[in-house]
This record gives sequence, structure tokens and C-alpha cells, in this order.
Amino acid sequence: MTHPSTLPPPFVRQMQALLGPEYPDFAAALQTAPPVSIRLHPARRARSNSLAHPYESLPTVPWHPDGRYLPERPVFTLDPTFQAGAYYVQEASSMFLYEALRQSVDFSKKLKVLDLCAAPGGKSTLIASMLQPDTDLLVSNEVIRSRVSSLRENMEKWGAPNTAVSSADAADLGALEDWFDVVVTDAPCSGEGLFRKDADAIREWSSSAVEMCAGRQRRILASAVAALAPGGVLIYSTCTYNRDENDLNAAWVAREMGLDVVRFDIPAAWNIAETEYGYQFFPHRLRGEGFFMAVFRKKKRRRANIPRLRDLKI
Repeated sequence: MTHPSTLPPPFVRQMQALLGPEYPDFAAALQTAPPVSIRLHPARRARSNSLAHPYESLPTVPWHPDGRYLPERPVFTLDPTFQAGAYYVQEASSMFLYEALRQSVDFSKKLKVLDLCAAPGGKSTLIASMLQPDTDLLVSNEVIRSRVSSLRENMEKWGAPNTAVSSADAADLGALEDWFDVVVTDAPCSGEGLFRKDADAIREWSSSAVEMCAGRQRRILASAVAALAPGGVLIYSTCTYNRDENDLNAAWVAREMGLDVVRFDIPAAWNIAETEYGYQFFPHRLRGEGFFMAVFRKKKRRRANIPRLRDLKI
């Protein structure tokens, strides 16, 4: 939990400008305990409900049928069903990836999917559960070598046979031009959406860090677009609020890379804020942390004035 007085003043001013009269509710939400949520393994639920017990009957995360809210945070490592891969501990807002994929991707076709910034594996395990194990491929990539072991462990525990774990720079994967049908880019960010649960995120935040993250995200996005096949879907997400890392970067993708923005049908009851280019999650509006997502589709024919990765200046 975070007391408002510990928040950096530039961040407070940013959020006041962004939220207007809603800011006091936002600040109050940061003083509450973050919700605890898990995502049940659908295949293991089908085989034996006993693996999911006692979580099966708990309240469901609205945008994922296998998501569950827990009344409190147990010691997960002492739970044998956790060790058996019966569920994955995942923040509720980030489970929105399921709904984004469901509404934008044709799962009846053979798919090659890249999770570009995959550690520790939350989004990769979610994606794996939506793919066909006999025909589809998921590449889970993490450039930071120290984080690869946790990613590999979680993917092995989840048990999907059609996945591969890699540790490559985004530019190296961008060299596989026009190859993946879906690229998921949960980019490293300034972490504003984690303030309620991570005091280090507050201490490390600064306006210059936001600027640095926004530039790094554009470099990663350029590689993601290069690797994406014509007609393919790019999903860009962050766990932050500011426009520089969110809407302005999404606008850059649409303008400079020539991708089309994909919009969804979202129930009003979910209380997800729709922005100019994507969707924003605020902790005072819903049971989840700060999160942003924008989804794009690559044009089936490359526009002549859209440069390839090797020619792009960022």
C-alpha cells in the first residue's frame, strides 16, 4: 500500500491532469491492499477439478473465464497444486490479454506467436492455453538472461508442448521479417501501475525515467512490427499510466509504422477506460492494478513509405 505523501510530486501532477476530479479516488485506491488473483489451468481443470480446489468457486475476473480473485494472499510456494501447475499467479488487469486475443485473432488458423518480453511467463502461459498444441507455435523470449530461468520454469510447469524459450534482443527477432502472426509486446516501463504493491517502483520513478522508457519501447516496437506478418496482430502493453509510454507510443506505431488500430467491444460494467488508441486500467475503477493495452493490425500490403527495421531511425 502507498500513502499519497510518498508519491513523487511530478507523478501526482501528471495523474491530476490525467484524471481530473477522479484523482482523489485514485489516490485513495493506492492506500488499499492490492487484489490477489490467479488464472486456473484450463486443461487441468477439465481433467480434474480437484487440482483447482478450493479456488474454482471464487469470484471470476470479468475479462478471463479462468481468472479468480482470492480473498487473501496465501503462501503459494507451499501449495502443491501451485507446484503442479494447476494455476498461475497473475495480476488481474494483465489477464485482459485473453479478451484482446479473443476479439482480434482467428484461432481456427495455424498460428506462430511471439511473446517478445515474456519473463516471468504470465502472458506466455495465458497465450499457450489459447493455442492449438498440435499446430501452433509460441516463442517466449526474454532478453535479460537472469530472468530466463524463471520463464523456462513456469513454461515447463504449465506443460504446453508447442512452446520454445529464447533469449534474444528484439532487433534479432525483428530480422525474422513478416514471420509471426501475433506479436505480444509487454514492454519494460516506468512501473507506475505497480506503486500500490512495490515501493521500489516509487523510488525508481522519475520524469527522465519515463522518457527513457518511452524511447526504449519504440525501439522494441519497431522490431516487433518488423517480425509481424502482413495482416498480423501486434499487442502492446505496459503497467503504467502516462501518455508518453502509452497513447503517444501507440500513436507513433500507427503513424510511423503504418499499422491500423484495433478496437474491441468492451462491457461498460468492466469500468475499463478507453483512450484515444487503447485501453487503460485504473485501480479506483476496477479490481486490478494500473495497466495499458493497445492493439494493432499490420496492413496486408506494406506501404511504400513505411521503412523496414534496418532503415528506421528512432
